[in-house]
Amino acid sequence: MTNSLRLALLCALVSLPSGAHAQAALRLEGTCVKLVIATQDLSSSCSNVLTNAVSRNRTSFDFTTTDGQTLSFSGNGAQQEATEETDPLQPINVVTTGKDGGPILAIGACRFSTPEPGRTAITCEANAADGRPFAGTFVTAAKAATGAPSSAPTR
Repeated sequence: MTNSLRLALLCALVSLPSGAHAQAALRLEGTCVKLVIATQDLSSSCSNVLTNAVSRNRTSFDFTTTDGQTLSFSGNGAQQEATEETDPLQPINVVTTGKDGGPILAIGACRFSTPEPGRTAITCEANAADGRPFAGTFVTAAKAATGAPSSAPTR
């Protein structure tokens, strides 16, 4: 993940006004490499867009499939000023499946992988109390910010 993409995600999490209707969403493009909803592996039909939404003190990462199924990981943990690669980006306490699915209490976290040039992975994993697993991994197609220096060496 480029530093500009990481900065954009962190800014979305920490710099929002605290008003009752504060909300922001970030649409990430890339490749969905894993999507598991309970006993179903939907990785082959996962969409190449991931949405990260922030509303007040709740953050969600929303995965979708090409046939309209959804899985949203959300939590209300403390918003973080900085994120280390090994620390949870966002603690998860609820997952929601489907368009009209009710919330399911689940414990887990979403994490960033170690940044690489032009990409990073966002991995969300949570388990319901009855043991059902929920997982999604999305690899961004990060682009350099406008005006950012090239990563190619100069001679």
